[in-house]
Parts: sequence; C-alpha cells; structure tokens
Amino acid sequence: MQFSKLGQKFTAHSGIMQLMADLGEALNSDQPMIMLGGGNPAKIPQVQQVLRQRTYDILLDEARFDSIIGDYAPPAGNFAFRKAMADLLRREFGWKLGPENIALTNGSQTAFFYLFNLFGGETPDGGFRRILLPLTPEYIGYADAGVAEDLFVSAKPSIEYLDDVLYKYHVDFAHLDVGDDIAAICVSRPTNPTGNVLTDKEMAHLAQIAREHDIPLIIDGAYGTPFPNIIFTQAQPLWDDHIVLLLSLSKLGMPGARTGIVVANETIVQAIASMNAIASLAPGNIGAGIAQDMARTGELIRLGQEVVGPYYRAMAQKTLGWFAEAMGDTPYRIHKPEGAFFLWVWFPDLPITSAELYARLKDRGVIVVPGHYFFPGLKEDWRHRYECLRVSYAQPDDVVRRGVAIIAEEARRAYE
Repeated sequence: MQFSKLGQKFTAHSGIMQLMADLGEALNSDQPMIMLGGGNPAKIPQVQQVLRQRTYDILLDEARFDSIIGDYAPPAGNFAFRKAMADLLRREFGWKLGPENIALTNGSQTAFFYLFNLFGGETPDGGFRRILLPLTPEYIGYADAGVAEDLFVSAKPSIEYLDDVLYKYHVDFAHLDVGDDIAAICVSRPTNPTGNVLTDKEMAHLAQIAREHDIPLIIDGAYGTPFPNIIFTQAQPLWDDHIVLLLSLSKLGMPGARTGIVVANETIVQAIASMNAIASLAPGNIGAGIAQDMARTGELIRLGQEVVGPYYRAMAQKTLGWFAEAMGDTPYRIHKPEGAFFLWVWFPDLPITSAELYARLKDRGVIVVPGHYFFPGLKEDWRHRYECLRVSYAQPDDVVRRGVAIIAEEARRAYE
C-alpha cells in the first residue's frame, strides 16, 4: 500500500513527467512526428561548430581531459569554471562576486529542487512557508519540485492587448499579496512558456519587495541574460545579495551536459554545495570543462548576442507570419514573443480544452504542450489556462511551418 501511494505521488499529478513521457514516446514512434513540444534548443550550426572545437581542444589536452573525465569536482562544482564565470560577471556587470558566489548543479532543474525545498515547506516551529510565483503562467518544471504539497502560490497577471493578435502579461502589483508565509519569490525571465520578458521596472519592483521582506528573489535566467541571451527586447541583468540568479548551458546548445549555474550569496552557495554532496557527491565536469574557456574569453556572451539571440528572433517572426497565414478567421491571440523559443497561443473561448486539442494534434503527428500545466499554485479555476498551447519554434523552418498549418486546421475544427 505504501509503495502504491508513493507511485501515485510521483506519477499521477506530475505534469512534467507526463510531458516527458509523451515526448519520449513520440521520439521513439515509428510514425513521423512534428516535435513542437519540449525544450530542446535548435542545433545552430555556428554554435555546434564552437562546441565541437572546444571538445576537440579538450581531447588534445591529455591532462585536462583526464581531470574532466577522471576526477570528481568539488561539491560546488569545477573551480576553474566557477572562477572564470565570476571573472566574466564581474568584468561585464561590475557585480562584486567571486567563485565563492557560484555553485554548479546537474542542470538548473536540480537547482530549483534544492532551492524551493531549502526555503519552502515546513518550519521547525510547525509553520509552513511557500514560494510565490508573481506572474502566471510559469514554467512547468516548478510544479512538482516541492517535497511538501501546496508549496507554491501564484498570481494572475494583468493583460495588455497590443493589437488584434498580440498581447502581453504584466505582474499585477496592485493585487500581489506577499504574506508572512512567503519564503521566496521566483520568476523566469524570459518566461517559459510565454516568451514574456518582465520589464526592468517590474524586476526592480520585485527586488525591492524581496529586500523589504528579507527573502530571496530567484531569477530563472535559463533563456535570458547574460547568456544565452534569447531576448528580443531591452532587459538589464541584475544581481545582489538578495537575488539568486540561475543560469544554464542548456539553451546555448548543451542540454545533454546538464550544467546549471547558481549565482548567490555565500551562505546559499554553501547550502547548494552541501546538497550536491548529499544527492550526487559532485556535479558533472563535462559542461563546465567545455565552457570554461568560453567563459574566460567572454565567448559565452558573444555567442548569445551575435548568434543565438538573432537566430531565435528571426524564427519567432517567421512563425508569427505562418500563424497569420494559416489561421484565417479562426480566433487566436499570441503573447508577444520577447524571448525564449516558444509561442504561447491563446484560443479565446475555445469550445474544447487545450488538453483535448493537444490530444487531437498528437493524433495528427504534432506534439505541443497544453497550457494547463503552466499554472502551478493558482487556486482559481481560470478558464484562460485551458485555452492555450505552448508551441516551440526551435525546429527547422519546414517542420515548424507544417506543424503550424495542422494546429490551425485542428483549431478551426474545434470552433465549428
């Protein structure tokens, strides 16, 4: 009976597990699938060339290869990479930090699991503290990261309508409740799934709230600044002692290396290192080894600014155009794409749920992600959450265009 309950806890309600299972099934299917779901980055030729060359350089350096492959890293991660990263951030932004302010994890998902359970959950005095997501929809990967149930509380956004198709979410500060039970604030920037980039003013306001309540502001920068810089609007990076900035090598083009980067005050970094030691002895060396010289020379930032960001900006504009061509009179809206590599497509008053639309698309060989997964911590049964799809445009042009055409066909049928 206990084993049965354990299985239910980690399978029955786990959105990310179901999503990953569906994506794995689709990838292994005998039928050709159009993969517009998942978070795999595009294999951009210029980036792939750099990564292959860096890997080749390591292979030619016997001592370095032996160290990367043959030695455990310290619990906080490869020191040379952490130092190069600290030097880069100090040089570029004037942040007062060193390697003691940086910890590596086996992917940023691991870091979120650590942080959410470090700050949130039951307290020694019998209380319970939660993580505030001030803007929903938010990243699906947060939803099941709490050891304790009911760890998250989130707030509906205000909606700015920009034209007949585009709109934008904003933090609704007038209704944002930061109670005594809030242990930390967390936002992704750009936001996964919507491509929203919180404005500098919104970020400064959230940072001020965090300082006033003496709680951390956790910023998920997996797609953002300073790298991979998949941002199509103005956005200044920020960090101080109350901010925990999470970066990643994944969206630059290295998801298989599973390298998350936590930039925080020394106390938090030491806690992350301790949790690494308990959970996995040490984080992996390979991602840090490949990216070390890229951090030292600033190539990490240059690639984002000159290659990765412009690539996805162009793809976003093309995909918007393909939707405009395909949708015709079918009602739809799209969140203004300001970053990441997804379009968040809203079908107002959709007669079926986005989960059913997802199932119909899957039957047609198109994999997207239904919107209801992206509202962790929202208690209100907001209809909007069942009217949206997340569509990735990180695949080749012909794949994305064919997928968009099929999405339009199935949406049209749903409204008939």
